Amino acid sequence: MNLFSDIRALVIDSLNAMVSEGALPEGLDYANVTVEPPRDPLHGDMATNAAMVLAKPAAAKPRDIAEALAEKLAEDARVSSAEVAGPGFLNLRLGNAVWQGLPKTILSSGTDYGKSDMGQGLRVNVEYVSANPTGPLHVGHTRGAVFGDALASLLDYAGYDVTREYYINDGGAQVDVLARSVYLRYQEAHDLSVDWPEGSYPGDYLIEVGEALKAKVGDKFLDAPEEEWLEEVRNFATDAMMDLIRHDLALLGVKMDHFFSEKSLYGTGLIEAAIDSLREKGLIYRGTLEPPKGKTPEDWEPREQTLFRSTAHGDDVDRPIMKSDGSWTYFAPDIAYHFDKVQRGYDLLIDVFGADHGGYVKRMKAAVSALSDGKTPLDIKLTQLVKLYKNGEPYKMSKRAGTFVTLSDVVSEVGPDVTRFVMLTRKNDASLDFDFDKVLEQSKDNPVFYVQYANARVHSVLRKAKEAGMAVDDATLTGVDLSGMTHDSELAVARKLAEWPRLIEIAARTNEPHRVAFYLYELASDLHALYNKGNDVPELRFLQEGNTEASQAKIALARAVSVVISAGLGILGVTPVEEMR
Repeated sequence: MNLFSDIRALVIDSLNAMVSEGALPEGLDYANVTVEPPRDPLHGDMATNAAMVLAKPAAAKPRDIAEALAEKLAEDARVSSAEVAGPGFLNLRLGNAVWQGLPKTILSSGTDYGKSDMGQGLRVNVEYVSANPTGPLHVGHTRGAVFGDALASLLDYAGYDVTREYYINDGGAQVDVLARSVYLRYQEAHDLSVDWPEGSYPGDYLIEVGEALKAKVGDKFLDAPEEEWLEEVRNFATDAMMDLIRHDLALLGVKMDHFFSEKSLYGTGLIEAAIDSLREKGLIYRGTLEPPKGKTPEDWEPREQTLFRSTAHGDDVDRPIMKSDGSWTYFAPDIAYHFDKVQRGYDLLIDVFGADHGGYVKRMKAAVSALSDGKTPLDIKLTQLVKLYKNGEPYKMSKRAGTFVTLSDVVSEVGPDVTRFVMLTRKNDASLDFDFDKVLEQSKDNPVFYVQYANARVHSVLRKAKEAGMAVDDATLTGVDLSGMTHDSELAVARKLAEWPRLIEIAARTNEPHRVAFYLYELASDLHALYNKGNDVPELRFLQEGNTEASQAKIALARAVSVVISAGLGILGVTPVEEMR
């Protein structure tokens, strides 16, 4: 049930009735007609812009349409009043019976309340994390992992068929550097002294890998030239790093549906096939690019290259796909990888990149547009930096990693639930401050605690009710009489609960899972406000001494809040807490 969709349907039916009566012309487009919460709650429960968007095509004054529409809407039992505001907006107030019926709907639906068929089963590929397999995941990867995983869950909840995918960057020069770094650890495992060249990976996490390589091959590679051991060590090291990455993802509760290896694109004809597809469309040519911005002629050596005409699909400049030595640029396998996604038949592609990949957005969108003839949309979400603090100071680097704070460092400090929720308390493209002290505070300023406390508070009430001999299972609460739920504080909670299905569709449409975290905080705030109001207004207390029916009615509303909080936390990948310690 989506109350906003139901009332919008009522608005459309009323408009059609006006068309039938000749009050409006035929053929009007209702696509931009909305029903949403008013900016000021004092104006009503819902507002529609119908008169405003239809005035011009109907050749009528907005207020005239609004006044006629108000009369039609007021005929429905759910609408207690319809008032015209300003130039033609229409504010609606719904009868108390609408809000009183909502907890029953939620309790009978469970955590399916709010699920949507908006996605209509469309196949979506969400690629996220995709860190180079050269070490453990760091805090930046953590944010991308949480964001991508929550987004995938949100889209699934909204009716899409979602595939979670990790692209293993195991085809570039960085895996050769990894192999040489592991070889140095392998030499150390044989008690040899080594020198670490600049650009290598000196983190302690490779010590175990070097020892494992020794256990596997003994001293076989000690005196061997690089060409004899590089490929085998590279494969061994990459597998070890991917095992480490999978372990790190598991710490966060992230499980991928598919891992795609960049290496599988080389020597298989897949890159060539993707480029040939673009060539057949006249998008591959030999040419010379203009100097990059900021370069003087003395700094720039023009040379003819093989280029992708990405400007034909919205990019700023055309992009090289082949180096002067005939090898592929980094962009070429990325084109091939997305060509593979297109060929797998996805209806929508979503890539989650770190902020440092912002320059890649236009070229990748151009590539997918060209490869799919504009039929497969690509949305690229950038996750900004995370700044870590502890004891009021920037959090120090991880000794084990050598140069950065790892995902496992963060999770070991605060746990996966806190980590995930906090990573979603800001929009993905805004930087985020992660203060280890504040995220563990038990206060309203800590959204993780505040939301979890609301859920735990409801379960505390349920336990006390059971101890008093009351039946408070969902089946029983669904059947209680809620006609006494008339106080503004109670109705405010019901109104917030009614926004949940609408919020899901908006968040899924914009690919913004942080909206779920924000909503849960607001819902928790309304629940806490109602609970605290009971200190001054006894009839609002969830447990009404000596009155089982009244108590069950109060508890039904509170339990509905718990159901929605559980559903929202489930999307975020956070376990609901039933008891605070």
